[in-house]
Amino acid sequence: MPTDCISYQTSGYFSTLIHDYLEQKSDLKPLYNNFPTLENFEKQIIEKQQNFDDNNRMPLVSVLKDQYATIELSDSTKQNIEALALPNTFTVTTGHQLNLFSGPLYFLYKIISTINLTAELKSKYPSYNFVPIYWMATEDHDFEEINYFNFKGKKFRWNAESTGPVGRLSTKGLEDFFEIYALELGSSTNANVLKKIFKEAYLKHDNLANATRYLANSLFASQGLVILDADNANLKRAFIPYIKEELESQSSYKAVQETIEKLKDYTIQVNPREINLFYIEDELRERIIFENGKYKVNNTRIEFSGKEIFDLLESNPEKFSPNVIMRPLYQEIILPNLCYIGGGGEIAYWLELKSFFDTVKITFPMLLIRNSVLLATEKQVKKADQLNLSWSDLFSKQENLINKSTRELSPFSIDLTPQKEILQKQFEYLYELANQTDKSFTGAVKAQEIKQIKGLDNLEKRLLKAQKRKLNDILQRITSLQNELFPNRSLQERQANFSEFYLEKGEELIPLLIKELKPLESNFNVITI
Repeated sequence: MPTDCISYQTSGYFSTLIHDYLEQKSDLKPLYNNFPTLENFEKQIIEKQQNFDDNNRMPLVSVLKDQYATIELSDSTKQNIEALALPNTFTVTTGHQLNLFSGPLYFLYKIISTINLTAELKSKYPSYNFVPIYWMATEDHDFEEINYFNFKGKKFRWNAESTGPVGRLSTKGLEDFFEIYALELGSSTNANVLKKIFKEAYLKHDNLANATRYLANSLFASQGLVILDADNANLKRAFIPYIKEELESQSSYKAVQETIEKLKDYTIQVNPREINLFYIEDELRERIIFENGKYKVNNTRIEFSGKEIFDLLESNPEKFSPNVIMRPLYQEIILPNLCYIGGGGEIAYWLELKSFFDTVKITFPMLLIRNSVLLATEKQVKKADQLNLSWSDLFSKQENLINKSTRELSPFSIDLTPQKEILQKQFEYLYELANQTDKSFTGAVKAQEIKQIKGLDNLEKRLLKAQKRKLNDILQRITSLQNELFPNRSLQERQANFSEFYLEKGEELIPLLIKELKPLESNFNVITI
């Protein structure tokens, strides 16, 4: 059971933009469609029905069947793939990079949020089918972001090179990596399960896309998860008109730039290019730019006339890859999608895209912040109770936690605010005296007030520092606990790999998370394992 939960807004780990989105601030309402509540999905379904081209369903089903040809399908995944051919079937989608062995823990939370939301929707709207989709980011090319994971504080890195779309990258060479990782896992029953999953995924599949599909399927097949690799010529045929529009008119740049102006009070997540497309081959993914009447592939000698690039688009659409601005549009064209589930950073860039979707007349999906989780052992929960720490305390910055704990543990008050208030009252009298006698005296009074308040501030700091030394043992226990729960003073879900917790819980881990996570509640869950 969750030991506790705190709101995203009070966790200290979400941006002002996400806070304002969750609170549905009026200034942001033009930047999204329907806010994600169970009731609002009815409106989203109607809009998507009216706007989605059902002719795109059969190519989607056909491609998925081909991609799953070498994987043992669960009955629920098979049924979900077949259901995508039906006009009353809709999807909920999350996307994630092809991180080695799933990367950080939040990979699980994204997918579980997606699975759980489809279950809630089916209960609320039983006449429709809802399919959870994991969109693999197979066309990304930033290999340095995905070639490692952390296990028990150690970084395990795959030393290989990749210049093209990572989904096409060969898994050759991971045998040596596996040998090192296997030694760290040990020889318990759960460790052997993890070794088997890794070997089956990465040592028996030829590229990173197929390996990641196997991994995600092995973890979530029984929940009916459907895993999609959209780096596919048959899927991109539906996207041809939008690629052509981008090459000719650069409408995405204009629309997103206008939205960025409206978001000037916030940190901008992504900035659009004039053309938001890449040219890809197995070992190449580079931006398409337009210069001197020619379409050129950046950092290469490849170039096309207008006719040549549009002929290539018709014959080989798989050579055109959407960037972060265009990928969401591609997703919403080929999927009957209702909602995208992502982290705070992802939702922030989706909020830049609504006007672009309006321009090309495609329904904008609902945007939902994925579940966030802190996993704590019973021993850690007991420590927190013994130290009289709340979860809000443990989520706070370490310096603030230490200062607060020092003040609470001190047998006398370290807060000199009452003395400062008395001092300020005394100076009020001196200001009155100055006004009645010589107003030039006011400056001297002000200078003396600042000096004495500063003196009290310095005394308070010295007192706090002295008490920290006296309370060092217990403060060390507090910081040690926080460092266990927040490795590198960051969120556990962004640092640790699922295998660390699978060693302890085994096959119980994912069912426990599925049971506890509620995607529409917008809370940071603390779950005891």
